[in-house]
Amino acid sequence: MAQTFGRRQTVTMQPSTGNQVTRVDIGVFAHNEAKGIERTLEALLRQDVTGMDARILVLANGCTDDTARLARTFAQSTTIAPSNLKVEVIELTRGGKSRTWNSYVHELSRQDAEVLIFTDADIELPETDSLLRLVKGLTANPRLHAFNSHPIKDIVYRPENLSAMDKVIAMSSETLNDWKTAICGSLYAMPAAKARLLHLPIGLAVEDGFLRAMILTDAMTMEEDFSRIDGGDVFHVFASERSVSALIRHQTRIVIGSAINTAVFGALHRLPKDQHYKELARAASQDNWLNEMIRSQLPRWPDGWIPLHYLTKRIKFIAQQPKKLFHPRHIVVLAVGFVFDLVVYVNAQIKMTIGVGAGHW
Repeated sequence: MAQTFGRRQTVTMQPSTGNQVTRVDIGVFAHNEAKGIERTLEALLRQDVTGMDARILVLANGCTDDTARLARTFAQSTTIAPSNLKVEVIELTRGGKSRTWNSYVHELSRQDAEVLIFTDADIELPETDSLLRLVKGLTANPRLHAFNSHPIKDIVYRPENLSAMDKVIAMSSETLNDWKTAICGSLYAMPAAKARLLHLPIGLAVEDGFLRAMILTDAMTMEEDFSRIDGGDVFHVFASERSVSALIRHQTRIVIGSAINTAVFGALHRLPKDQHYKELARAASQDNWLNEMIRSQLPRWPDGWIPLHYLTKRIKFIAQQPKKLFHPRHIVVLAVGFVFDLVVYVNAQIKMTIGVGAGHW
């Protein structure tokens, strides 16, 4: 798979000399994160990596700001890094999370790495043993293909001085899915050998949802096996959208991306079982693969571009939890959430119909 690299520089520190060491690579996905990359690296370098031969790879992809320079300067000058942690700053001239995921997993991570950690560059890690518990949670169960950190919105973690809108957003933060059986794209870990079985099509908008489906179904060759993904008591904090317009834009992207994923799943499912992984590798090597797939698979009758599921899934999720269904607080959240979902659903249908949806992010 062709990939153009810019400068790369390694800041080397001595690895642990213990006999039982887990080799862990930590991929930090950074696109124009100059504002916060130093804060993120400081938090990572304060992590307890006891028992690990750990390496941080700052994956500065498609950046037009000073992300890579600031990360490199910080890594060279910091005095807080433990002796068994290394930092490498890599500049990738082409952006995109799927493309960067493929490069990290198949080209940039160490071939003898046992665990790969995937983290966004704009999260907070309030606890200093988060990565250690993430690795331990993953390696404790050999059946696992992924182990999640629990994503918590900043307005939930720090509920001070919130506006009325912030409070509504905070109340609805856990009403859409079960994070333990999802892929929480902002922080999760995978066994390196299992990650390297997979490739992600270039251009996915919801790459974590696509990855989840590939893991659970063995690339659409079997029924979902939810025992392959889990989460523990690890958590991280991310910045919540704070306005209605920003929320609508964000969720429209998610709904369109998820609908596209669903169409791709159907196409993969129809392939002979020995072709699924080969097709994923092909999708990761061709920039136009996803666009061609969209044109051939969408829209679909009777849903159009966006399946009705994305309008009703909040109701179905709440309905599975009877205690919440009849609680006054959750009834209000459900009603507000449904109106929001309806606006997003119509917006997504319109964008795809006029031809601006698939690439609007």
